[in-house]
Order: sequence, then C-alpha cells, then structure tokens
Amino acid sequence: MSQTQTLNTSMINFMSKRKLALAFSMLLILISIGSIATKGLNLGIDFTGGYLIEVGYKTDVNLDEVRASLVAADFTDAQVQNFGSTKDIIVRIAPRADINKATIGDNVLDVLRTTSEQEVSMRRVEFVGPQVGDELRDDGGIALLVALGGILIYISLRFQFKSAVGAILALIHDVIITVGIFSLLQIDFDLSVLAAILAVIGYSLNDTVVVLDRIRETFRNIRKTSPEDILNLSINQTLTRTMVTSLTTLLVLTALFFLGGEIIHGFALALIIGVIIGTYSSIYIASATLLLMKIHKQDFLVVAKEEVVDDAP
Repeated sequence: MSQTQTLNTSMINFMSKRKLALAFSMLLILISIGSIATKGLNLGIDFTGGYLIEVGYKTDVNLDEVRASLVAADFTDAQVQNFGSTKDIIVRIAPRADINKATIGDNVLDVLRTTSEQEVSMRRVEFVGPQVGDELRDDGGIALLVALGGILIYISLRFQFKSAVGAILALIHDVIITVGIFSLLQIDFDLSVLAAILAVIGYSLNDTVVVLDRIRETFRNIRKTSPEDILNLSINQTLTRTMVTSLTTLLVLTALFFLGGEIIHGFALALIIGVIIGTYSSIYIASATLLLMKIHKQDFLVVAKEEVVDDAP
C-alpha cells in the first residue's frame, strides 16, 4: 500500500470542503461588517458614559409603564430593560448638565415608587463619565491591535510567514464575526465583552498553534505526499484534542451563561461564540490559507548550518 493511500485511510477529508467553508466565512464576515456599519454596536455604559441604575420589584414589572413614568419626570432619554428576570430592571440615563449624579439614583427611585403600587428597592447605581468611556473604548481598541501585532511576530518566529498569515486571518475572522453577532442582535457591548474577545484571541491562537505545529512536523516527516493530504492528516491527528478542549470549555461557558447571572451574560456569550468560531477557523481558515499560499515542504525545512573545521594544530 502506498504512503498516500495510507494517509487517506479512515481520515476525514476536511480540505475537500475548504472552498465551501471559505465562501461561508466570507458571507458571515460581510453580514458582520454590514451590521457594524449600519447598526453599530449597542455600547454599554462603560463606553458611552452615563448612569446605570438597577431596581428590583416584588412581582413582574411592566416596562412600558416604567418608561412612561420616567418620560413624564423629564427623563426622556432613559433606556429601560429587564435585567436577569422580569422583576428586575436596568435604567440607563445619558449624562446631562442638569442632573446631580449624587442624587440621580434617589430621584429615579422616587419616580418609580410614586407610579407603582409595588415595593421598589434600589440595587445599585453606577456612573461613568463620557471622557472615561472614550478612553476605555480607545484603549480597548489599541489593546486589540497590539495583541494581533504581537501574535503576528510570534507565529512568524516560531513557524514561518505563511503560517503567521493564516493564524492572523483566522483571528481577524473570529473577532469580526463575534463582534458582528453582537451588533446584529444589539446585545450590550461593554468592557466584559471586550475582555472576552481578547480571551477568544488567546483561545483561538492556542488551537491554531497546535494544528500548525502538527502540520510542520508532518511536512518534515512525510515525503511524496500532496500538501492537501498532509493538512488533512495533521487536522485529523489533532481533532480529538481539539474537540475535547472545545466541548469541555463550552460546558463551563454554558453553565456560566445560564446560571452565572445577567452581569456576566455578555461575557459568557462572547466566549461561547468565540470558542465555536475559533475551533472552526483553526481548521478551515488557518489551514486553508496555507493551501492558498502554495505551502510546500521546503517552507518547513530547517536550514543546516555548515560546520567550521578548525585546522589549527
């Protein structure tokens, strides 16, 4: 039996579907970019600045009545939504010159108490100035770019440039789609979500490095085999590890999403999306990019250094 036939035995041919996968990824990226350009992100108070007031009721609360009562009290820009349950609400109010941040929580609570027969209790009041929000947004974007730049250098030094390009494209793919889903669904995008996206970059990179490392070793050890077969073999050899890692991580994140409370809902959701997309991109983006860039055995060969013979007596 030939070496190529041995490679093709009991092996999933991932690369045969690479064109379909790339088309699917391009569609997701276009939808994500379109949503970000048209709808934007539903930035949380961490980035926009303003007041966040959490209030609890004894029974279910009617959000329309709450909004009407706040509008009547001259809080026309107030955003009201449930927080965790139908008995708890979050009120977001943009910063204004005529609002005293020391008493805003009590003022809102008084309005809600006078317009409801239920007992209303204050849970928390937070304030972020607009300048702080701008700094957080800018610094977060810089952190993301620095992380991608550092990764490009790391992969280039550890493997080679073609592998680095594939890894970076996979990371950009993961970030755009994750952020695009938040834009499309208009889920709050705050600092915890940004932290989750940075964690997604680390997770996806780790998964990609494992695959690239196996691809490099396989290219060095197997001869007279097409690059496509070598990529398929490498992915299949790391598939069990990839699936076990992804599934156990998703198990924890799913528990956080459903049981961790509303405060980390966005964080857990971003990681769930990132883990799924990151596992997919390690196979179909990073690896398929190597084929597009005409990867071959010579790219992974170590150049032997010539030994200097000392003829001195």
